[in-house]
Parts: sequence; structure tokens; C-alpha cells
Amino acid sequence: MNKHKTVFVGLSGGVDSSVAALLLKKEGYNVIGAFIKSYNVDGCEEEDAEYARRAAEKLEIPFYVFDMREEYFSRVVAEMIDGYRRGITPNPDVLCNREIKFGLFWERAKALGADYIATGHYARIVRSPDTLAQGVSGATPKSYPSQGYRASLYTARDMNKDQTYFLWKLTQEDLEHCLFPIGEYEKPEVRKIAAEAGLPAAERKDSQGICFLGKVKLPEFLKKYIAPKKGDIVDTNGKKIGEHDGAWFYTIGQRHLNAKDVRHPEDVGHPGTNRKPYYVARKDVEKNVIVVAEGESNPALYKKEIQLTDVNFISPDFKIPTSKFQILCRVRYRQPLVPAHLLYSDYNISYSDYNILKVEFEEPVKFVAPGQSAVFYSTDEQTLPAGRQVLGGGVIC
Repeated sequence: MNKHKTVFVGLSGGVDSSVAALLLKKEGYNVIGAFIKSYNVDGCEEEDAEYARRAAEKLEIPFYVFDMREEYFSRVVAEMIDGYRRGITPNPDVLCNREIKFGLFWERAKALGADYIATGHYARIVRSPDTLAQGVSGATPKSYPSQGYRASLYTARDMNKDQTYFLWKLTQEDLEHCLFPIGEYEKPEVRKIAAEAGLPAAERKDSQGICFLGKVKLPEFLKKYIAPKKGDIVDTNGKKIGEHDGAWFYTIGQRHLNAKDVRHPEDVGHPGTNRKPYYVARKDVEKNVIVVAEGESNPALYKKEIQLTDVNFISPDFKIPTSKFQILCRVRYRQPLVPAHLLYSDYNISYSDYNILKVEFEEPVKFVAPGQSAVFYSTDEQTLPAGRQVLGGGVIC
């Protein structure tokens, strides 16, 4: 069935993408491996490329290297740096997925004859008959797959590894040519499959943090582009309790402020004073001031509602009712899904304007950072056998 379909698999050098390629080959696809050479700071990418090449060799599939270093820097790294400079906390993984893995990668693979691209993401695509695509309600081929099927994004079977938080910018058109083979597997199963097949990355550790930095710390990297500048650290009452080297190097919820950096005036002369740790609650980059809250349960660290920009809905016909729309929401990766309502800030605004949306949480949510993503999930319990459907998302203002 699939022997005439060609799929380019983005081999990252890790176990997940290697198993993705193996599974697709077993399904009968014409599989081609590809390593995306992107911007990298500490040189760890060379080892990744070697693992990817060895995986392709073991699987006996063709192997390409796509050099996207310039595009990655201009579309992902430069955008991230600019975001920090403006005082927000961008998500480079979301940018990379949108611009590189599901943008440029698809363009280059398609030019070489690909029908699909695949990655090792823990996510699932559910393809179901679409009555709108078959001429009902005036749907057009531009809006829906010509095959008469709709592709929807769902959470992975392994909710501990689910990566749909980083995929909310994908569109219906993207999903038409995407495959996520390991979305139906638990991580231990993936490692077992890799080990039984003798894949070189079977026991290789998963990458952590921002991929292009490797072992380089983010503040260290940012200081090459943003000059440090001393500023005040104040508590929630406005009292100065320390200094920092630049508000743009910190993010909401960060616990980086130790006793030698931050001290209450009344602690002077009393080194044994035992205070709760401080967390960044707010930033003012214009004044170069950081506001910190004492203790992780401090009310200053919570928000009851947020506004969003750059909103994307994966389903092309999704419309928010003029009343509150119930969703489950996540504002940080691995954060539990929380009940919330999605609505317009102004109901008089046209449905076509998705840049003034608001999310109201049923209970206040901690550590909400401007620039990060808020991702919407379905509340429909009947979707549980296939996971939760991902409706879309937006960037927190």
C-alpha cells in the first residue's frame, strides 16, 4: 500500500527519529533519512550527525544532509535573541518546528520527490473522513485535503513524553504531509524496538534544554548579543533587596537569585536567617528592574487570565463562540492541563482577528511567562482513546 510513497525522515541522531524511520520502512514506505544541519554553538551537532548517518546505514536507507545553518540562525536564533531583548521569553522549539522542521525541511524534501516528511515527535495525527471536504457546506479544496480526509493533531499515547505543546503552529496543510510514527508508543517500547533492531542510538540519552546551545548556558550565549547592565532587584513591596546584570537575562518563575545576590535589609548581620527562595514575578526591561516574590506559593507568581497574540487554530473552520469556550490549556511544557475558557477580549471584533484572544483559567496558574506558548486542548472525554485533540495555541502577551 505504501511502497510507492516516499517519506523523508528527519534523523536527529536520537533514538526516537531512528525508530520512526524503522517503523515506516516496515510499513512499506520508501524511506529516506535526512539530517538537518542547523546553527550550533558547542559543536555537539557533529556527534548527532554521525549517529544519524549510522542509523541510516543500519536501516539501509539513503541519507541526506540539509544545510540550514543560515536559515536557522535568521529565523530561530535571531528571533529568540530579539525576544529576550524586548523582555519576553521566546520558545525556540516552537519557532524551529514552524520555520525549519515543518517549513524548510518539507520544501526541500518535496523538491526531491517526497510525499511525506516524518519526525520522532511524540504526537499523533488522526485522519478521518471529512464531510465538508466532500462538498457539504461549501468547503473548497484550498481549505481541506483533496482526498476527502481531515487531519487532526492529538496528544501522544505516552503523556510523559507528549510534545504537542511545541506543535501548535502547524496547520491543516502541514498535517496532510506529516507522519509521527512513534506517537502510539511509550518511550520504553521505543528503546526496546531500537535495541532489538541494533540501532546505534538505542541507549543514547535524550537531549535536554535548547538544542543549538548544547552545554552552553543561555545567559552566557545571550551576553554575546545583549550587553549586561546592572539593575535593581526589588521585592513585591518595591523594596530593593539586590542587583542583577540585566533584566532581559531572566524569565518569569526563574529561581536563580541566591542569598549572596538577594538579601532583606533586616537580614544584615543575621546570616542564619532562613528565608524561602525567591522567584522572578515580573520584569521591566525599560527600567531594568526585576520584581521577585518570596516562596513558590506567593500570589504574585500566579495569573487568573492572559492575553494572546499570533494565534493559530489547526482546524481551518474552527470559530470561537461569542460566549466563553471551554478548553484545557497548558502554558508550559509538561505542565498539567488545566481547565480554562477561551474568549475574545472584545466580542465586537471580527472572527477573522485572532490577535486579541484571552484565556481565563478556572484556577490561577503559576509562572506564566510572556513570549511562551499557551496551547489549547479539547475537553471532549470521548476523544480519550485517541488522546486529547490539539485545537491550537497562541503567544502569551
